[in-house]
Amino acid sequence: MPSKENVGGNFIEVKDGRSNFLPSERWRIMKNILMISFAFMVHFTAFMGASNLQSSVNADKSLGTFTLASIYGSLILSNIFLPVLMISWLGCKWTISLTFISYMPFIAAQFYPKFFTMIPAGLAVGLGGGPLWCAKCTYLTVVSEAYASVSELSADVLVTRFFGLFFMFYQMAQVWGNLISSAVLSYGLDATPVNNTINSTLVAEICGANFCAAQTDEENPNLKPPPAERIQLISGIYLGCMVFAILVVAFGVDSLTRYDRGRSGSTTGKSGLKLLAVTLKLLKEKRQLLILPITLFIGAEQAFLFADFNAAFVSCAWGISNIGYVMICYGVANAIAAISTGSVVKLTGRTPVMVFAFILHVAIIVALLLWKPTPEQGIIFFVMSGLWGVCDAIWLVQVNALSGILFPGKEEAAYSNFRLWEATGSVLAYAYSPYLCTNIKLYILLAILCIGVTGYVIIIRKGRASRTITDERKNFELVATREASS
Repeated sequence: MPSKENVGGNFIEVKDGRSNFLPSERWRIMKNILMISFAFMVHFTAFMGASNLQSSVNADKSLGTFTLASIYGSLILSNIFLPVLMISWLGCKWTISLTFISYMPFIAAQFYPKFFTMIPAGLAVGLGGGPLWCAKCTYLTVVSEAYASVSELSADVLVTRFFGLFFMFYQMAQVWGNLISSAVLSYGLDATPVNNTINSTLVAEICGANFCAAQTDEENPNLKPPPAERIQLISGIYLGCMVFAILVVAFGVDSLTRYDRGRSGSTTGKSGLKLLAVTLKLLKEKRQLLILPITLFIGAEQAFLFADFNAAFVSCAWGISNIGYVMICYGVANAIAAISTGSVVKLTGRTPVMVFAFILHVAIIVALLLWKPTPEQGIIFFVMSGLWGVCDAIWLVQVNALSGILFPGKEEAAYSNFRLWEATGSVLAYAYSPYLCTNIKLYILLAILCIGVTGYVIIIRKGRASRTITDERKNFELVATREASS
């Protein structure tokens, strides 16, 4: 008989087929998780390093920002049409391997950055991104259930831990990608930095929350792009990273069929059109609608950091060559927070961690609205990016985990919707970025955050009320049984 496991107020059915593993299988599961995490780290070392430079290096006619918008615009369509189809045809392992390839034209386009090379390359990234992330989320969720069958830990705890471990590796990509770009861009610079050629008072007036995208490198020398030869060297290194990541998944990861035998997922036995309907059908769920705003916020806050914070604060006030170093701080803080949040949730529960992230993120946004950045305030750039990294890690880990927990057996559709609405938040933020000043963008972020956390609170309260009613019914039935027997 299959057993049922209580996960966040829902029951996940654990089939007998996945209970036949030996305890030693735990090590093999961990190997697979580490291989996938390592491959994502290497792959996104390249993608993140290149993405962080787009709004500054390809600032002419906002080419870099529009390219990022094209990535997340196509990612929206990708998340609707492709994940469940590709995963059902190829499986999670080969979906990950093949979609890594779709990111490579974006790096190659940096050798000749024009609208007719960059925009199609960005569209290719988005088309691969939907299946890639859905396959990763599905793989981690399924192996956490398999691991739970041979351990004393619940699938709820394990999925949070595994997502935390993954995002620790994933965010370390920020460190390596930005270290590569900063080392190349900074090599051979004069001892006197470029940003000393502009008056600090002027910087404080035109940068930060006051920054508008119409500035040129004639007005502000800090915005002058680096030599093309250095961008091409960085791109060559990044292409090598992507090839290596593909080989790691292809030869180092087991197929998911080893762990999902007897499992009834949301794509089982459905034709192509029906598989598409699975993703869209989940939007009828009230809990899916309530989790959408916080998912939108995750996409929007990441877009703000990578495009607007880098351009309006770091590049404008401190120089393009310092972007990588500031983003390294973000990556380290994000990685530490990602791996720590699982242990903290085990002690405190998910809600206190989410409340902490909300309060901290609101404080950061208010601080950015008030801060007047100058080149002499280097430490503050690192503090802001580091704290932002802590918040982002909490949102990513907890909302990803919550998506799987709320919809057991429908993980593919749940994670497809997560990536869909995260991408929608990003594309909206990138789309309006060239037309709004930074202070307006910060106010928009603050509004989305408040709405998103409100939706999360409603989900939690309804879940608690449902469990209370269930417990009261059980107590009533127990009393009635005792009275009848007496």
